[in-house]
Amino acid sequence: MTTKQAPNTLQKMGLDSPMALALHLPSRYEDETELCTIEEGVIQGRFQSVQTQGVVIRNQVLFRPRRQMLVTIEDDTATLQLRFLNFYPSQQKQMAVGTHIRVRGDIREGFQGSEMVHPTVRAVTPDAPLPTSLTPVYPASAGVSQAAIRKAVTQALRDPSLQDSLSEFLPQKLMTELLPSHDWPNLQSAITYLHQPPADADTQALLERTHRAWRRVQFEELLAQQISLKRAHAIRRERQAPRFKQQAESKSLEAGLLKALPFQLTTAQARVWDEIGNDLSQSFPMNRLLQGDVGSGKTVVAALAAARVMDHGYQAAVMAPTEILAEQHYLKMKEWFEPLGVQVAWLSGSLKAKEKRLAQEMIEGGGAQLIIGTHALIQENVSFAKLGLAVIDEQHRFGVRQRLEIQQRVGSELFYCHQLMMSATPIPRTLAMTYYADLDVSAIDELPPGRKPIATKVIKASRRDEVIGGLQSWLSKGLQAYWVCPLIE
Repeated sequence: MTTKQAPNTLQKMGLDSPMALALHLPSRYEDETELCTIEEGVIQGRFQSVQTQGVVIRNQVLFRPRRQMLVTIEDDTATLQLRFLNFYPSQQKQMAVGTHIRVRGDIREGFQGSEMVHPTVRAVTPDAPLPTSLTPVYPASAGVSQAAIRKAVTQALRDPSLQDSLSEFLPQKLMTELLPSHDWPNLQSAITYLHQPPADADTQALLERTHRAWRRVQFEELLAQQISLKRAHAIRRERQAPRFKQQAESKSLEAGLLKALPFQLTTAQARVWDEIGNDLSQSFPMNRLLQGDVGSGKTVVAALAAARVMDHGYQAAVMAPTEILAEQHYLKMKEWFEPLGVQVAWLSGSLKAKEKRLAQEMIEGGGAQLIIGTHALIQENVSFAKLGLAVIDEQHRFGVRQRLEIQQRVGSELFYCHQLMMSATPIPRTLAMTYYADLDVSAIDELPPGRKPIATKVIKASRRDEVIGGLQSWLSKGLQAYWVCPLIE
């Protein structure tokens, strides 16, 4: 990193230290250890990328059918055309007539004979030595070249401080047993190997990330992730949250809601409600994911949680990613809670300015006990009087920061509100616990009586007419359907 340009660009990518560069591992590799003649390359290049070299004998820019640069090189065996649809003046200069260049890419038959489209190009002398190891290709951003990253990584691997940074931090006895049993190298050797694999390395294993050097790094990443999540779990349990225990039945919204429901909770609903109710009674904030198919009854469980919170004089908020889904929650919970004397507020981006301002005043003043809406709930001008519970539906549709935004809107800095995330997206419990070590998981694994199983199908775009025909047949029976389209392609 001796140039003025490279450090600034690399720093923007977060590559500002030997450790950061060492951990910036290749995404793939190119084999530049072999060289063939152009004639050999034309034969081999139909099946794989090849590397050849020659002298530039022609360099021209054409404008039909579009602007492009055509460069012709030759050696003692044949000629080869290089085609560039996007190029810079510096590339024209690099491949001036008379320059000897080494190129790598796939060869195909074009209109004017064999050609490479956008090959990798380097100006070299005819007898320039070949690399002795595979060439790494790194994740990069605009304005930084692979050459700059490779040079910086090579310098970082030679830095004396890196040896201490990459030292094993697990107990020596454990490492002595662990590494040999899996045939893993130590961490520094593994990282060096991945940056500079020898020419005879198992390229397929490197690309598939099954090589023992990759396995060693993957173990380190997984271990670091689990340790950090366990720390987050411990930190959460040190935070203070209001405790919501079950109130006496005579004056309880929770009991009133259960009596007013036209159905009994299923065994699965009762089980997850017990788990959530236990979380709400703790002095640290709940952080629980509630899974269940569409129609399994997640909403009624969330309503019971909201009722318990409101029994203690706190507010509850329900946030959904789309206005359609949020409005469904609003209409259902309004039907359940208004007869019990609960003030339910609605807040979305589509409200008129006057309606929105009135809703915000009710939320801030505490007049609204249950607030339901979209992303509008986490706007800067929304302030809760006494938020005790945040329910977030389809939680995977919100970013981590968005999910935390609503949690931070608590009247007192000493307390955090409880959080309940809901999702109908099937996540295996093992995977959920791996990714969400700080997230307790509850699953409603049975449908209420009379509910038909949910059928999920993936249909190719070419069968769109069949889908439309199916919808038409359902609509002709007097049933409803809705077609959800993404806002951003």
